[in-house]
Amino acid sequence: MKKAVYQLEPLTCPSCITKIESALKKKEGVQSVKVLFNSGKVRTEFNENEVSAHELADVIEKLGYQVFDIKVS
Repeated sequence: MKKAVYQLEPLTCPSCITKIESALKKKEGVQSVKVLFNSGKVRTEFNENEVSAHELADVIEKLGYQVFDIKVS
């Protein structure tokens, strides 16, 4: 299991949380998602055999948010 933290542009509304979490949870292999509204971070835990950190970043960017940094552990 891998963990990744994505740094996004500042989030502007609480509905951003639901939008991002819902989209990421639909991806095969994603175990958990937590959006930290005030810091503009998204924390994920995922199975690296099913999905990559960069694929998850693509999902976020397709929703209209810019990913500035990804830290994977």
